[in-house]
Parts: sequence; C-alpha cells; structure tokens
Amino acid sequence: MSDTVLFDLGNSRLKYAPLRADGGLGDAFAVGHDGERLPDGWDAALPARFDAAVLTSVASTPLRVALLDALTARCARLSIARTVAHFGDLRIAYPRPDALGADRFLAMLGARARHPRTAVLVVGVGTALTLDLIDADGRHHGGRIAPSPALMRASLHARAAQLPETGGRFVAFADDTADALHSGCDGAAAALVAQGLRDAESVLGGVPPLLLHGGGADALAPRLPADAAHAPSLVLEGLAVWARMPG
Repeated sequence: MSDTVLFDLGNSRLKYAPLRADGGLGDAFAVGHDGERLPDGWDAALPARFDAAVLTSVASTPLRVALLDALTARCARLSIARTVAHFGDLRIAYPRPDALGADRFLAMLGARARHPRTAVLVVGVGTALTLDLIDADGRHHGGRIAPSPALMRASLHARAAQLPETGGRFVAFADDTADALHSGCDGAAAALVAQGLRDAESVLGGVPPLLLHGGGADALAPRLPADAAHAPSLVLEGLAVWARMPG
C-alpha cells in the first residue's frame, strides 16, 4: 500500500485506493454502507499505519466524522479536497464554487486528466444522476442533477410500498409492473443523458465523448451510446490529481 491513500466517501459506498509513485491509482476497494455507519471490516485492505490520507465526502456528517476519526488513528497527515474555481486549466462555471459538490469537481479533474485537450460530458450515476460539460479548453459549462434510476425506484417504493424497489427488465412497453418501473426509471435517466448530449452539441458545435462513473453506471450503460467510456474510479482519479498537483 502506498504512503498516500485516497478515499471517496459517497452516499452509499466508500471507495479507496493507494496513490502510486507515478501519480496513478493502485487497486481500488469499494464497500457499501447504510448511510449511518461503515460496515465491520471496511478497512481490511488498509495497513495499520500510512503517511497521508486524501479524502472527499458527500456523506452524512456522522459518517464522515467516523471515517476521519478512523483515519486520524492510522495516518500522520489528512487533507480534504474541496471545490475551487480554478485547478490547472479546469475552470468551474459556478459563481460560488463551494456550491458545486466536491465529487462532481473531482470527477471533472479526473476527466480532464483522461482527456486533456478534448471536450467531454461527464455523467455520474450514483444516488443522483449528474451531468457536467467541459469544453476542450477546460471551461466547465455547468451541469444537471436528477435522481438516479435507483433513487427513483426507492422513492416510489417509499411512497407506495406495493411498487417493487428492485427487479424487472428493460422493454419498450412493459406488461408487468416491475418491468414497467425498470424501463421507466432507466429510460428517464437515459433520456436526460441523450438530451444533455444534444444540448452539448449545440453549445460546442459537436457531440463530446461521454464518460460514465458511479456505482450505477454499469446498469445504465446499455441504454446509452455504445461508445460511452466507463471510468468507475473517476472521483479517485480526480483525487489523485488533487493530491499531486497545486491548484
């Protein structure tokens, strides 16, 4: 394990990976959580001691504090990544950078590292579905936020328990409730991404590459363009940029 370990604490998963000497990521580990506490054994892949931890979190304050306490006991230095207006050639569209979630900001840093001179539409599929457009010069044109398919299903189930939270398959017109829910929620998310690509073409004069990340990306990918690239550790890749490069 590297002397520096990167941590991405999301609303439903914790991912972490060592920062390699060449600035890349080592093997990433992911563990689910219930939003209130980390599961037993979440730290099984961590050494007893390491030099530094770099963290981003969009999770609840108690969960974030619990992780910080655990890391403080293991490492000498700890830093938390935050959104800034400029980092390298990436320029954030938000007039108040602190209003842009650090996970979206870091995903854009990771995307910029992968596509340093290319426009890209970054799509995150986690608890939320997020879209962020970056042009070839690194200018962020803003983004969109909507419920992910999983959150749509969970919200419907919470309001109407007879509607199943999981299951079903994608079909054009379903004759079964589970299939109808799966098709409707995945279809709504895919339609938002498709509209985002059309709007990006209007802004840029061409259709940008689509870069997917997040725990729900695999499930949604079949509904998206076949050339969409999947970067499951994109936020960690952005953390690696943050950790090795001055803003």
